[in-house]
Amino acid sequence: MNPGFRTIAVVLIRSSTCFSYSSKLAAQTRRSFTSSSYLFQNSASQRRLPIMETAKSAADQIMANPAKKLKTEPKTIGTHNGAFHADEALAVYLLRLTPTYKDSSVTRSRDPPTLEACDIIVDVTGVYDGTKHFDHHQRSFTETFSPKHVTKLSSAGLIYKHFGKEIISQYINAQPDFDTVEILYQKIYTEFIEAIDANDNGISAHSGTPAFSEKGITLPSLVAGLNPRWNEKITDELSNSQFEKASKLMGDVFVDKLDYYTKAWLPAREIVVDAVKKRFDVDQSGKIINLGISCPWKEHLFKVEEEMGIPGEILYALYSDGKGWRIQAVSVSKDSFENRKGLPEKWRGVRDEDLSGLTGIEGCVFVHASGFIGGNKTEEGAKEMARQAVSWKD
Repeated sequence: MNPGFRTIAVVLIRSSTCFSYSSKLAAQTRRSFTSSSYLFQNSASQRRLPIMETAKSAADQIMANPAKKLKTEPKTIGTHNGAFHADEALAVYLLRLTPTYKDSSVTRSRDPPTLEACDIIVDVTGVYDGTKHFDHHQRSFTETFSPKHVTKLSSAGLIYKHFGKEIISQYINAQPDFDTVEILYQKIYTEFIEAIDANDNGISAHSGTPAFSEKGITLPSLVAGLNPRWNEKITDELSNSQFEKASKLMGDVFVDKLDYYTKAWLPAREIVVDAVKKRFDVDQSGKIINLGISCPWKEHLFKVEEEMGIPGEILYALYSDGKGWRIQAVSVSKDSFENRKGLPEKWRGVRDEDLSGLTGIEGCVFVHASGFIGGNKTEEGAKEMARQAVSWKD
């Protein structure tokens, strides 16, 4: 046996239709996930929130109570055997991130009685009931993540829709109805899970003939490549150990995404929210925000403006680049090169003393030829450039 497969504990039940097994590696990953607590920092105010003490996991409580341990039966996740795909590989991993299914074994089969003996079933049986059965292949299935989404769910989307908030709330130590949980829940679906759903349902992200092949670099293609090869001896042990590799691949990416959005994307949003709330402290027009530091702000700004009922209101953002200060024009949309209001035409392409002489503002460094960004040596200088730009009429 390949030594790489020895981390997979393949056990117990072998038949012509199914093979049940559990994964030490998967269990260790889940324990690490459930035992972590995280420190959140409000970058705008530089105040740290206290670390919340992580509650004991269900497994810890069982180990501390032998009587309870004797009464607890391990859960089993059912899915189909044969060729596996990205959606059920991720669905199984997501379930194992929950306390209920943390140490679950997997039964891969298409035999109805075998599957019905499982505690939960994904991507097979042709039934979706939101409790035990989570399949999307039946003709009557039309479920989407929410009314504003049009992509039909795969087994990954179904499990995420039902268990995603539980997974996220556990990760950030917050109640499932906490606003931050909802923000992350929506973001991760839109930016990651939805693409898995679309791929499994044969929905392309674009129309027309692609300029090049991307099959070798997408997650679904990498998962497909983990299936046993057609010209090698295929056994249940090989197929199921490869499925575990696929599940871990998909799960590792999910956890990395959750970690990024929790620790980097969300703090940037907090900075933007704070800056928008304080915009009138920067200038009476309310059209300039001071972020303080450079961070990924554009995407957040459009969403925050929408939430606050002020779409299109902010014209310029100020931030320090570590050496000086920047003034950047806000684009009409997050992917557009067109600005709501560029920096004054007569400033564009002018630098240093010439720019300071032209504006009457000390410390000017540059204004880009396109007028989308400029620089000043000081915060006050950047503010004054922004104030003049707001009132400027070309």
